[in-house]
Amino acid sequence: MPTPTKGPRLGGSPTHERIMLNNLSQQLFEHKRITTTVTKAKRMRPVAERLITFAKKGDLNARRRVLRSIGNKSVVHELFTVIAPAMAERPGGYTRITKIGNRKGDNAPMAVIELVMEPVATAAAVSEATSVTEKAAAKEEAAAEKEAAPAAEETKAAAPAAAASSSDLPAGAHAATEDGEAPKGFEIKGNADSMKYHVPGSRWYANTQAEIWFDTKESAEAAGYAPAGGAAAQTISED
Repeated sequence: MPTPTKGPRLGGSPTHERIMLNNLSQQLFEHKRITTTVTKAKRMRPVAERLITFAKKGDLNARRRVLRSIGNKSVVHELFTVIAPAMAERPGGYTRITKIGNRKGDNAPMAVIELVMEPVATAAAVSEATSVTEKAAAKEEAAAEKEAAPAAEETKAAAPAAAASSSDLPAGAHAATEDGEAPKGFEIKGNADSMKYHVPGSRWYANTQAEIWFDTKESAEAAGYAPAGGAAAQTISED
């Protein structure tokens, strides 16, 4: 007897094996999923998928070809009218095998083989869904920024006003300006929340909003401000 090309024979003659696989395929088309051994599921998969490929053609010659393998006309009708149209957009992979453990008794590995009837997500559909999601996210972000903008402007305007309204500025200090620029002769930034000062050229100088300006480090320290990051970090330049 000739050796089959896809694994060991399932017992008996080649004709017996062919009939067995055709019968399993018929059961699969009828019930949409069946439980069998892993070996039979793997051997039956190409047989069933080939029959589905014939059914997708839908012509009389394809129907006659399938009837040579499956004798139940009602199952063939189901294959051509229900299963094949559901697989029309699917280029392959019509079945799915899921292992479910070993069978009690002979400990044979078992699996469930089923038809994949879910709609195929085409590239156009995926692209459209991605575009809609991105537009929705951008719209939400723009709305959030629009809501946050007035609050940020009020906070920015209130900070200089609060600093300027303070009449009891320490010696060598200047109130924060509306444009955020350093007053002439006052280039050391002071932060009231952290009570730290930053000299020009230091690490955090550019990113720090001055709530008060000092002319020298001594003036800042006299007002109770400490060097940000330590004295070593604030010795770059005072010019």
